[in-house]
Amino acid sequence: MSSLPAVNRNRRTNEALHPDRTWVRIVRCLLGLGALAGVGWNIYRAANGMTESSVIESLSHFTNQANVVFGVVAVTGAFAKRSSLPRWWDDLRGAAAFYMVMTGLIYALLVAEPGELGRWDLDWANIMLHRVTPVAGLLGWLLITHTRKQGWGRPLAWLAFPLAYLAYTWIRGAAVNWYPYGFLDPTRDGGWSAVFATTSQVFVAFLAVAVIVHVLGNLRASLAHR
Repeated sequence: MSSLPAVNRNRRTNEALHPDRTWVRIVRCLLGLGALAGVGWNIYRAANGMTESSVIESLSHFTNQANVVFGVVAVTGAFAKRSSLPRWWDDLRGAAAFYMVMTGLIYALLVAEPGELGRWDLDWANIMLHRVTPVAGLLGWLLITHTRKQGWGRPLAWLAFPLAYLAYTWIRGAAVNWYPYGFLDPTRDGGWSAVFATTSQVFVAFLAVAVIVHVLGNLRASLAHR
């Protein structure tokens, strides 16, 4: 009988954080629309000559692509009941959370200019897409109730999109001589050797973070089962 209070607490927690709760839907909707609006603003600026990037170059950034995935998943989850979505929907939520975490880490470690992380006077889209959505994606994965536990194939499946993005970046870069990120650009000092060295480290980081996000998801699902 001593376990009953703990069971009741778990049940109340899972009910309060259920994806169909009104407050969860509202937060998801706002975050999803914010992510899509940020990407839209970047495209608008590129289309109107407000940045050095063209529209296709803006869309070729991992940040924008990952935030589109996150935005679509968040908005869909805000308007559709969990029971109406397929069983693998939580796996897709995990993928979106994983891409958001990597977006934040890559920005912080490889992309941000010195001193930029301590500044908040940046373009609102920069803050939304590089700081807000990465944190929100991870917190949503850790907190919102989901009951689907998966095996070790899930984090490997999540890597399909980053690998496809890498192939696209190098193939297009070779054709047009433009790369969205300096550490992927073989025309810089060090050439392909430097690119492969950095990319290998980034890939190991992607794999490690994918495994961590996967394990945390299964732990959250275990709480829901209890």
